[in-house]
Amino acid sequence: MTATGVRDAGGIRGAPGGGPWWWEHRRSAVLDVCLALASTVECVLEGVQFAQESRLPEAVGIVLGLLVGPVLLLRRKWPIVVVLVSIAVTPAELGALLGIVGLYTLAASDVPRRFTVLLAGMSVIGTLIVTILKMQQDVASQEDFNPPWWFVPLVSVALGLVLTAPPVLLGLYVGARRRLVESLRERNDGLERELMLLAERAEERAEWARNEERTRIAREMHDVVAHRVSLMVVHAAALQAVALKDPEKAARNAGLVGDMGRQALTELREMLGVLRTGEGSGASARVSDEPERLVAVASKVSKVARVPESAESPNRGAAAGGVLADVAGLVDQSRAAGTVVELSVEGEARPYGPGVEQTAFRVVQEALTNVHKHAPGARVRVRLAHRDGEVAVQVENGPSERGAADAGLPSGGNGLVGMRERVTGLGGVFVSGATETGGFRVSAVLPAGAGGE
Repeated sequence: MTATGVRDAGGIRGAPGGGPWWWEHRRSAVLDVCLALASTVECVLEGVQFAQESRLPEAVGIVLGLLVGPVLLLRRKWPIVVVLVSIAVTPAELGALLGIVGLYTLAASDVPRRFTVLLAGMSVIGTLIVTILKMQQDVASQEDFNPPWWFVPLVSVALGLVLTAPPVLLGLYVGARRRLVESLRERNDGLERELMLLAERAEERAEWARNEERTRIAREMHDVVAHRVSLMVVHAAALQAVALKDPEKAARNAGLVGDMGRQALTELREMLGVLRTGEGSGASARVSDEPERLVAVASKVSKVARVPESAESPNRGAAAGGVLADVAGLVDQSRAAGTVVELSVEGEARPYGPGVEQTAFRVVQEALTNVHKHAPGARVRVRLAHRDGEVAVQVENGPSERGAADAGLPSGGNGLVGMRERVTGLGGVFVSGATETGGFRVSAVLPAGAGGE
């Protein structure tokens, strides 16, 4: 926008209009050229008449008309200049079209309203003075015409308003309408930008949801399968040690290994089946539906991890149930693998939300799995405390009887991370670390009202 308040050729939206110089469009340039030609012809004719009345050479009037008429070409760039020129030539009775179009353009532009009112008032006053003087001369030249005193001022005021008010009012209307349209366009552009930002944020949230649910699925599979596989390795090692010395015990260990292997394969098969079902049902779904599909799949995986299995083995339901009542089954499994485990329960047992039950169970399960992996032969103490508004679990093991050696089981390093994510996700507190005696302690406190379904 220029200093006069008129927009440059870039337009409101900043796009080039393709017109020459300051015109936004070629049709605007053609219109202004036609108006300027009409104004020039008018000013030349009126200039010749003015020269004749003033007893000046006609060439002076022609030159004056040629100078004043083309000023209308500047109306879009400098409307104030056009109006000032029209006011300046009012005494010579030139530029009626110039004044009307100039006032209209000035009122429709973004020039402050005070300048529009000031210049419109100056135009009215100039027209009024010239009209009064002209009509007084005409009345004086006609002896048989004697109008009342108020006739000349009234006609002069009416003529001045007729020449000034309509273009100003029309320009104000057109300018207000144009600004309204531009405001609506800007608002539309703003809404489009906001929609784009919302779409980007939705995509980011969808990606975050996908990653979260993939992590959740991986954690469920790790918790369900790793515990059984760890016990299988421990029982296999014990089987190898007693195979020749105690065939009966070796047979029992072999049966336990077989049962655990079958249970692990069954659970893994069920989980993979759920994942395949979820992927198949969502193959034709949109990308935006993938987070919801992953949530459903993860929920199914969690349910698979919690559903008790048939009692093929006395400890089978314990490992798959995923509730606090099954902690005793986990302890029995570890004892059957040769680990000395002490279980103590404080407070009165009561039901909690499924999320709390499963999380507390997984903490004990993963802690015992870590003992089998990294501290074989160590004594373990499992504590379960029911308190007002919370439940606490703690698994602490002493130093391994085999020193720094472990069972040779692979570790992904995600067990403690998974436990911490589960506990903190429910608003609980998780602490783990080495003890002063060379063992390791895992503690978790969960609010009783969390994880409800």
